[in-house]
This record gives sequence, C-alpha cells and structure tokens, in this order.
Amino acid sequence: MMHYDIVVIGGGIAGYTAAVRGLQAGKKTLLINQGQSALHFSSGSIDVLAKLPDGSAVTHPFDALDKLKQQNDQHPYNIVGQASLMEGLHWFQHIMTDAGLPMYHQPEGANHQRITPLGTLKATWLSQPFVYQHNAPLPFKRIVVITIEGYRDFHPQMLQDNLRQHVDFANTHIEHKTITLPGFNAYRRNPNELRSIDIARFLKQEKAWDHLCRTLMMLATPEDLVILPAIMGNGDGLILMNQLREATQLHFHEVPTMPPSLLGIRIEETLNRTFIQLGGIQLKGDKVVKGAFSNGQLTEIYTQNLRDMPIQAKHFIMATGSYFSQGLKASQQQISEPVFELEITYSEPRSSWRHSQFFAPTPHPFMTFGVQTNTQLNPYQQGIAIKNLYCCGSMLSGYDPVFEGSGGGVAIATAYYAIMQALKTDSAAYSTQEALI
Repeated sequence: MMHYDIVVIGGGIAGYTAAVRGLQAGKKTLLINQGQSALHFSSGSIDVLAKLPDGSAVTHPFDALDKLKQQNDQHPYNIVGQASLMEGLHWFQHIMTDAGLPMYHQPEGANHQRITPLGTLKATWLSQPFVYQHNAPLPFKRIVVITIEGYRDFHPQMLQDNLRQHVDFANTHIEHKTITLPGFNAYRRNPNELRSIDIARFLKQEKAWDHLCRTLMMLATPEDLVILPAIMGNGDGLILMNQLREATQLHFHEVPTMPPSLLGIRIEETLNRTFIQLGGIQLKGDKVVKGAFSNGQLTEIYTQNLRDMPIQAKHFIMATGSYFSQGLKASQQQISEPVFELEITYSEPRSSWRHSQFFAPTPHPFMTFGVQTNTQLNPYQQGIAIKNLYCCGSMLSGYDPVFEGSGGGVAIATAYYAIMQALKTDSAAYSTQEALI
C-alpha cells in the first residue's frame, strides 16, 4: 500500500498546476499521468476569456466576469471568483518564468490578438516570448511567412490569403517563402512525410542551422515580421529561438501547427521539469481504473499497472480532461465519468446536445456538459459530495472552452482553487488538533 498527502489524477495543465502547488506547500504528491496530454495539441498560449456566451468579444477578461455571471451563473469562474482566478494565473506565470519559459500579457490585464496558422486572429491572454501580440497599428513594414520544403503541416498560402482579409493587414505587404534545407531530401522517405519534431531534430545539424539563418537574412529584414511554424527544439526550443533572433536580428512570430505542437510541448516539459525538481513522484503511462469510497470520502484508488496495490491519500485532485482525453465518455444516450461514476450535468434527449449548424453563433450544448460539483469543487456520487476529491479543468460542466476561448484559464484557475481548498482543509484540521492538545 502506498500513501501520499495528495494524489493528482491527470497530467495536463490542470494536473500539473495542482501537483506543483501541492509540492510547494510541502505535501508528498503523486501525479498519475496516463500519457500524452492535450498540451501536445495546444497553441502554447493561455486563453482566459475571449467571448461571452452570447458571442460578444471580450477585451479585458477580468472586467467581464460580472457580465459572464449574468449570462451563465454555472460557469467555473463563478465558483473560483475573480481574486482566486487572478492569483492562480499570476502564480502560473511566475512558475513558468522561474523555470525558464517566461510568458507575457498586455498591460491592465487585456487580451491580445494572436495570429493563428490559418491566418485568423484569436484573442488570448498569456503568450510565449516569440508570439507576436497584435494590437493595431502593425509596427512592421512587411509580413514574411516562412515554411520548410517538405513540411506537411503548415500552409503559408492559406495563412497569407486569410490574413489579407483582415482590416488590420489590408495595407500590409504579405508574402510567403519556402526554404529548402540542405540534405533534407535524404532525411525523408517521401516528399511530404515530415512533422515539426522531425525538422527540429534536423536543425540540430550545424550545416542545416547555418543555412536557415543565412536564408532568413536574405528573405527578411529587421523591419519585417517573420511568421515561422513552431519547428524549434525538443526540450530547448526557447533557447534556439533566442539564438535564431540573435543570429539574424529578425522579429519572429511562432505559430503552432498540427500535432505535435512544439509550443504546447514546451509548457508540458517546463511543468514536468518543475514537478521533478520539487520532488514529485509520477506514475507515467498509468491510469486510475477504480476507487473505494466510505462516508463521503475517497479512501483509495487502483491503477491499471499496479492492479491490486491500493494508493491512499488525504486528498485527491482529478484532472482527467474532457472527451478527447477520455475524462468524459459519450454513449448513445448519456454522458458519463468513466472512473468513479461521478454525477454529470447533461441534457436529454441526444438531439438537444448540438445545434443544427456546426458553426453556430452560440456554444454547442455538449461542450458544456461535465462533472457537477459544489462550491469547493467536490463532485457528487449518488447524491453525496466526496469531500476529499476535487475536480478541475475541462471535465467540469458549465462552460465551453472552445467557443469562449477560456480553456487554459479555467484549467489553471480551477486546479489552483482545488489544491488551495485541500491545503485549507489540512490547515483547519491541524489547527483543530492543536487546540484539542
């Protein structure tokens, strides 16, 4: 039998947030990480709130929370509250900076516009150093979109054409260029099979790196914005981007591409490195399959790999994600939480789960389905709140992370709030025990 102060179930951004904060508080913490998280598919930026449920744009997320509550009083931000939301996000920002991956936002807590791989603009709150934070007017004379010959997951012509449709770039000269890396043909078996991670490995070769730097300086000037797919590094991407800027003196905007997203992987690697440095214990490639409950408490859990060896803890934080990562399961007529059979908020019948049009002016209902909790983020099982289990991130009900542009913010804020609730409970229990003595 293994015993911990805190067990975190799920290795995405919410899981790591809870685990790292628990370790900072001196708690013996176990992280159970099933495998590749959704960060491998993410933009690498942290969205807090880009749109309200009625579709109206948000420029200052924290100032919009009152309107959000009026339109959706079930939103997780209403549980967390503005103070805890801001505290959690700023804590996350400091953690990333201290670990070597600084992330930035606009003054006064405003959103900024991020140029996407499709050439659209997306409102976000926190971005990595080589993500251009657009606010009109454009401070560059040209935009030069760069791709690598044979790279399958980036389409510069589409980015260029769509960006030209935006009013902010209507009078800006935009062009795209393709760079051929020497020796690249021998590195691949067919003309279009390579992914970002393959190019990152190839650029470790000095000849390829030097050729990239020289070619970029021929194609662009320091007065241009160079849009580059995220192809730098596997564990050292930010270091290489700094070296690229120093060698070329160019201004870069990295865009995430099809998985694996190196910008998202940078966040995961940074969090994982911090977790290990703080002394965390991790079960990688394992998943929780069941738990035992008694008197409104989760007493122990069992994993697929450890089988009959139970894991006990004072507190459990659950961050298993939504449908994508199988934290929620959809069948023909119902939505369920597959590990502990926690109570789910969803509507019936199935025909009410979505709008008739895929691109709808309001969120699809199924995106707002998820685990129901109380104000401490304790979930319910058969009508009973499980007091030492806390749910966070995209498994929660009451919001649409895609439509609202709130995924990263909710993940960090609810995970931070959940672990602080657990730490507060421990502190209260200690104070009571001390008083009795």
